Amino acid sequence: MQNLNGQIVALIEKGVRIPNPESVEIGQEVEIDRISGDNVVFHAGTKIFGKNTLILQGARLGLESPTTVDNALVGPDVRLNGGYFKGAVFLEGVSFGLGGHVRDGTIMEEFSSTAHTVALKQTILMPFVTLGSLINFCDCLMAGGASRKNHSEVGSSYIHFNYTPNQDKATASLIGDVPRGVMLNQPPIFLGGQGGMVGPCRMEFGNVVAAGSIIRKDELRPERLIQEMPKKSINIPFTRGIHLTLRRIMVNNMSYIANLLALMQWYRQVRYLFVGNRFPQALLDGLCQTLQTNIDERTKRLVDYCRSMPLQDNLDSAQTIRQNELHHNGLRINDAVRSLQRDDTDDGLREPFLNEIQKRIQTEGDDYVGIIRSLPVTVSEAGTRWLQGIVNRAESRLTGVFPSL
Repeated sequence: MQNLNGQIVALIEKGVRIPNPESVEIGQEVEIDRISGDNVVFHAGTKIFGKNTLILQGARLGLESPTTVDNALVGPDVRLNGGYFKGAVFLEGVSFGLGGHVRDGTIMEEFSSTAHTVALKQTILMPFVTLGSLINFCDCLMAGGASRKNHSEVGSSYIHFNYTPNQDKATASLIGDVPRGVMLNQPPIFLGGQGGMVGPCRMEFGNVVAAGSIIRKDELRPERLIQEMPKKSINIPFTRGIHLTLRRIMVNNMSYIANLLALMQWYRQVRYLFVGNRFPQALLDGLCQTLQTNIDERTKRLVDYCRSMPLQDNLDSAQTIRQNELHHNGLRINDAVRSLQRDDTDDGLREPFLNEIQKRIQTEGDDYVGIIRSLPVTVSEAGTRWLQGIVNRAESRLTGVFPSL
C-alpha cells in the first residue's frame, strides 16, 4: 500500500473495504473520522470529496457504476449504486440506482428509493417513496404510504416541470403534506409514468394519476382517478408577464414553505429524540441544514417571482392590483419566514405528543420508523394537529403580507 494516497490507506486501516484502491479517489479535505469503517464498501471508481461528507455504517458506494460523493451525508445501509451526489442527505436504507444526478437540497428519508437515471435537486422524499427510472423530479416534496409494499410512487419517464416561460422557479409542488405524511399512515399517491406535473401543484393523499397524464391543476380531494389527455391542440398567443394563475401560485408556494417549517419542527423536536448510534447528531445537523437550504430556496424563488411582476398603471383591474402588490411587498416574505422560524408557539399539543414519544423510546428503543408506525391513532392525530397548527399559522402570516390575495 506504499504507493496509495494516505487518505485511502487510512480508510483501509479503519476497516473500509476498497477492493480496488488504485481506482478510488479521496480528497485531502475529507475528514476520515466522518467515515465509518463498519461494513462500508467503496467499489471501483468511487470518488469522495468535501469536508462535510459523512458516511455511516453499512453504506455501499458504486456497485453498478462510478460514484462521486461531494459534501453529502450518507446514512446507515445506504446504497448509492452510481452517479453524482452533492449536498444531499440520505437516511437509513435509501437505495439509488446507477446514473443518479443528485444536487443540493435533496433529502431522501428512510427506505425511499429510485431506479436508474434519476435527477433530483431541492427534492424531499419521505419514507418509502419510490421513483422509477428516467425521471427528473426537482423542487418537490412527496409523502404517502406506510411501508415498502405500501408506498407512494412515481412511474418511469416522469418530469416535474419546474421552470416557466416567465423565467421564474416559483414552482415547487407539494405531493401529500408534512403534518400527515410524517406519521407514515396515509394512503399512497401514484403518479403514472410517461407523464408530468407542472409546478407548483398540490396533490392529496390517495390519488391515482393515469400514465401519460400531464397534471396542471391541484387535486385536493382524496382517492380520485385522474387522467389528463389532450383531446385537441391549443395554439394561442403568449403574452409575456401575464400571470393568470397568480393567486394559486402564491397560495401553493406559501403552503409549501409552511409545510417545510412544520417539517423543521418535526426534525428538531421529534427526530432529535432519536439521536444515537444509527442516527448521530451529525446526521441530524445535516438533515436540518439541508432542510434549511430548501426553506431558503423556496423563499428566494417566491421573492424573485414577486419582484418579477411588472408594475401596471391600470388600477381598475384586480389582476394588476395584485401584481403591483406582489412587486412592492415581495421582499417582506423574507422577514415573515425569519419571524416564523423564531416562533415557538405551543398550543398545548406539542408537549404531550413529545412526552408520548419519549416514553416509547424508553420502553421500545430508538427505532424511528417502528415507533412512529406503532403510534395509536389518537396520538398520531394529536401530532398531526400540532404540525397542522404550525402550517396554519405560517400560511396565515405569509398570506397577510399580500392583502389582495
